Amino acid sequence: MLKRVFDVIASLLGLTALLPFFVLAGIAIKIDSPGPVFYRGIRAGRYGIPFKIFKFRTMVVDAENLGGGTTALGDKRITRMGAILRKFKLDEFPQLINIILGDMSLVGPRPELLQYTDLFEGEEKKILSVRPGVTDYSSMEFVALDEMVGRVDVDRIFEEKILARKNELRIKYVNEQNFLLDLKLIFLTLWGIVKKVKPSKKTAND
Repeated sequence: MLKRVFDVIASLLGLTALLPFFVLAGIAIKIDSPGPVFYRGIRAGRYGIPFKIFKFRTMVVDAENLGGGTTALGDKRITRMGAILRKFKLDEFPQLINIILGDMSLVGPRPELLQYTDLFEGEEKKILSVRPGVTDYSSMEFVALDEMVGRVDVDRIFEEKILARKNELRIKYVNEQNFLLDLKLIFLTLWGIVKKVKPSKKTAND
């Protein structure tokens, strides 16, 4: 109950504070490429129930039919504005709407495509016992997922080298979850965004 109350209050405050950014981002997305402001892909929610996730659209329209579910390094489907949003993880902010709707939590196993959750076995099924989250352990480890999968045959690489590890980290969160851990992961996530936005200091030799 505490987690849910915190999620809703924090999300309402976040949406209120970010409203000007949402407006500016929406205008920039529409100017940059034709299509909707939001991407509404289907993901597996709690108990495996499908839901439509909210993200700022970072790819061309119908991108899912133009390529696989994994985004490659330098993926040509990504728009110019989308590249900026993705770099600083700003495309994830609209998921605050999913939290208010009850689809997601601030912290929880990152939501996955149904094609993968349908194959969960044994302990992996624990992942679906809680609401998926905007951030978790796997968000930290795979913050540069596109660089890890590279440019070629990215879906195969994701399935063979990444997915199992992501599921391990998702299970780790489910087993260890508590309110203080959530606060820690939220702080680390926000700090990671700040470090990306903050320009790096140059040395005298630069």
